[in-house]
Amino acid sequence: MTLQANSRRDFVKKALTGTAALSLGGMLPAFSPKSYARILGANERVMLGLMGVNSRGLALASNFAVQPNFEVISISDVDTRAADKCIQTVADLTKRAPNAIPDFRKALENKDMDALVIAAPDHWHAPAAILASKAGKHVYLEKPCSHNPNEGEMLVAVAKKYKNVIQMGNQRRSWPNVAAGIAEVQGGTIGRPYFAKGWYTNNRPSIGIGKQVPVPEWLNYDLWQGPAPRKPYQDNLIHYNWHWFWNWGTGEALNNGTHMVDLMRWGLGVDYPTQVTSSGGRYRYQDDWQTPDTQVISLEFPNNTAMTWEGRSCNGRRIEGNSVGVMFYGEEGSLLIESGNSYKIYDLENKLVKEVENDLQIDPRNKMNPSQALDAFHFQNFHDGITKGVALKSDIVAGHQSTLLCQLGNIAQRSGSTLEVDPSNGHIKNNKEAMKLWKRDYEKGWAPTV
Repeated sequence: MTLQANSRRDFVKKALTGTAALSLGGMLPAFSPKSYARILGANERVMLGLMGVNSRGLALASNFAVQPNFEVISISDVDTRAADKCIQTVADLTKRAPNAIPDFRKALENKDMDALVIAAPDHWHAPAAILASKAGKHVYLEKPCSHNPNEGEMLVAVAKKYKNVIQMGNQRRSWPNVAAGIAEVQGGTIGRPYFAKGWYTNNRPSIGIGKQVPVPEWLNYDLWQGPAPRKPYQDNLIHYNWHWFWNWGTGEALNNGTHMVDLMRWGLGVDYPTQVTSSGGRYRYQDDWQTPDTQVISLEFPNNTAMTWEGRSCNGRRIEGNSVGVMFYGEEGSLLIESGNSYKIYDLENKLVKEVENDLQIDPRNKMNPSQALDAFHFQNFHDGITKGVALKSDIVAGHQSTLLCQLGNIAQRSGSTLEVDPSNGHIKNNKEAMKLWKRDYEKGWAPTV
């Protein structure tokens, strides 16, 4: 620590005890433990801009704002109501209001910004991250990292070219007990793991049949669509229901499946598959929802392992007592990673032989903020990656690999085919119809480039 940092620490300690307050003529603000922690971290503070703050982005802004070594300096959102709410929330937490910069591209011009946090809809994830990288910023990118496989490969190329830090927000990689459970799998506690199943269940209602109506005055719909080909505005699209339209979203497989597929890939020690199949459809309601509400994706890997992911958007019956989870099956037992930061180990006779519990309540169906305290571990890893060069828990290569497995499942579903895949790079082999979904069309003038 530098002499200047030591002097700051000594001064703040005196201020907290009142011995230094008078020397500032009453200018020193009231201190709390939280504000003290922020000042101690000021010499290594990472300045953040947030893009997309209606739901998950609001939770990210709130959580980043209270970290001692981050500062939220700008908020960008196409919804003025969401931006105003987020700015007020951050101001209430920190006593400093970030700037409102509706177009994140303008925010990227700020030389004081170190990193962009992206929580906009899926179709914006990769294009925004690429623009931020080109502007010299680091990126915290909510999952999935891309809308389609080609964009994921572009992100990997961008990080290599611009040498910035890009962390994907699959936060369970940093949850301590989850990481410990994966270490048990990799360490042979259940013998050689050869199969894993993951799942997500919910009771989502119908989104109905949308009506084309005028764009609300609070919404910049053109910027919201951004790189996606233009579609008329309808009243059941924004916010959240865009997940179920292929033009902007990626369905439940990437909305929630990415987390569990990532854990399975991690535990089994695999990268790319050899074969992918998918079954399912939109079964529960007859409405505008395009992506499957029920889906089972199966993937096989070259190390003689396999995994499945089951998604049920409209029937919340739990599996293994959890609405979200992963089960690893090995030659000597099984290991269950539950919806929270906990796991259980069973022997081959189904006897519970070990249980590691979590003392924090987690609601995996809370799309805004299911796990604030635990997610801070992932944020701090992102910070250390920027300031110290520490290895990321989920760098963009790993993020792309996990995202791609879900994308391959969707491609198999949409093309109605079994995908044969090159395990060296994840590319689909000898299937022209499926390869039509490897990339997407862009609105003229909006296509991302490396």
